[in-house]
Amino acid sequence: MYRALGDETRLRMVALLVHGELCVCHIEKGLGISQPNASRQLGILRSAGIVDYRRDGSWVYYFIKPGNHEMIEAQLEFLTKQFGAERTLKADHARVRKSCGPDACK
Repeated sequence: MYRALGDETRLRMVALLVHGELCVCHIEKGLGISQPNASRQLGILRSAGIVDYRRDGSWVYYFIKPGNHEMIEAQLEFLTKQFGAERTLKADHARVRKSCGPDACK
């Protein structure tokens, strides 16, 4: 788990997913990264057992794997306090909220 969360991009992704399920396109917009980069990083998180996904047509939605939510939240709180990334994570979350809307992925 720590190896997967040791990368800033993956840490930021998990911080977004703590708030709920997100489409890959929202993660891309929130972090300002490309689709291939987002997919690669999400694959690493999935392999580590931190996140899971579901498909809805051609869209893929990621979420914190059930049973991990409380543990992940505790680790994120610790990591953000230790590394001072809280401001960055809040900015990411604001961008995602702005880009998400009814039928935003359709």
